[in-house]
Amino acid sequence: MSTATLTSKGQITLPAAVRHAMKVDIGDRVEFVEVAPGRFECVALTRNATELKGMFGKPTKKVSIEDMNVAIAARTASAK
Repeated sequence: MSTATLTSKGQITLPAAVRHAMKVDIGDRVEFVEVAPGRFECVALTRNATELKGMFGKPTKKVSIEDMNVAIAARTASAK
Protein backbone atom coordinates (compact mmCIF):
# COMPACT_ATOMS: atom_id res chain seq x y z
CA MET A 1 0.00 0.00 0.00
CA SER A 2 1.30 3.48 -0.92
CA THR A 3 1.03 6.50 1.37
CA ALA A 4 1.61 10.23 0.98
CA THR A 5 2.02 13.10 3.44
CA LEU A 6 0.05 16.35 3.28
CA THR A 7 2.32 19.44 3.25
CA SER A 8 1.63 22.72 5.06
CA LYS A 9 0.41 24.07 1.69
CA GLY A 10 -2.18 21.27 1.38
CA GLN A 11 -0.24 19.41 -1.31
CA ILE A 12 0.60 15.74 -1.68
CA THR A 13 2.99 13.90 -3.96
CA LEU A 14 1.58 10.77 -5.53
CA PRO A 15 4.00 7.91 -4.93
CA ALA A 16 5.83 6.70 -8.05
CA ALA A 17 4.03 3.33 -8.04
CA VAL A 18 0.66 5.12 -8.02
CA ARG A 19 1.70 7.50 -10.82
CA HIS A 20 2.84 4.57 -12.97
CA ALA A 21 -0.34 2.56 -12.31
CA MET A 22 -2.52 5.59 -13.15
CA LYS A 23 -0.35 6.39 -16.18
CA VAL A 24 0.00 10.04 -15.17
CA ASP A 25 2.98 12.25 -15.83
CA ILE A 26 4.12 15.80 -15.16
CA GLY A 27 1.37 18.28 -16.00
CA ASP A 28 -1.44 15.68 -16.05
CA ARG A 29 -4.52 16.41 -13.97
CA VAL A 30 -6.26 14.16 -11.48
CA GLU A 31 -9.75 14.48 -10.07
CA PHE A 32 -10.89 13.44 -6.60
CA VAL A 33 -14.39 11.93 -6.70
CA GLU A 34 -16.29 11.31 -3.46
CA VAL A 35 -17.55 7.71 -3.63
CA ALA A 36 -18.88 7.60 -0.05
CA PRO A 37 -18.88 10.11 2.81
CA GLY A 38 -15.22 10.77 3.59
CA ARG A 39 -13.96 8.33 0.89
CA PHE A 40 -12.51 9.57 -2.38
CA GLU A 41 -11.33 7.98 -5.59
CA CYS A 42 -8.44 9.58 -7.48
CA VAL A 43 -9.11 9.55 -11.24
CA ALA A 44 -6.55 10.45 -13.91
CA LEU A 45 -7.79 13.06 -16.40
CA THR A 46 -5.39 12.10 -19.13
CA ARG A 47 -7.87 11.58 -21.99
CA ASN A 48 -8.22 14.37 -24.50
CA ALA A 49 -11.80 15.46 -25.29
CA THR A 50 -11.22 14.67 -28.97
CA GLU A 51 -10.75 11.00 -28.02
CA LEU A 52 -14.43 10.89 -27.06
CA LYS A 53 -15.54 11.54 -30.64
CA GLY A 54 -17.73 8.72 -31.92
CA MET A 55 -17.98 7.06 -28.53
CA PHE A 56 -21.77 7.31 -28.43
CA GLY A 57 -22.62 6.75 -32.08
CA LYS A 58 -24.61 9.02 -34.35
CA PRO A 59 -27.32 11.17 -32.74
CA THR A 60 -30.89 10.10 -33.53
CA LYS A 61 -32.02 13.68 -34.10
CA LYS A 62 -30.41 17.06 -34.60
CA VAL A 63 -30.83 19.68 -31.88
CA SER A 64 -30.26 23.38 -32.50
CA ILE A 65 -28.21 25.60 -30.22
CA GLU A 66 -31.39 27.52 -29.42
CA ASP A 67 -33.13 24.29 -28.31
CA MET A 68 -30.12 23.45 -26.15
CA ASN A 69 -30.19 26.90 -24.54
CA VAL A 70 -33.93 26.59 -23.81
CA ALA A 71 -33.40 23.15 -22.23
CA ILE A 72 -30.50 24.42 -20.12
CA ALA A 73 -32.47 27.46 -18.97
CA ALA A 74 -35.48 25.28 -18.06
CA ARG A 75 -33.32 22.87 -16.10
CA THR A 76 -31.54 25.71 -14.30
CA ALA A 77 -34.85 27.33 -13.38
CA SER A 78 -36.24 24.05 -11.99
CA ALA A 79 -33.10 23.48 -9.88
CA LYS A 80 -33.52 26.73 -7.95
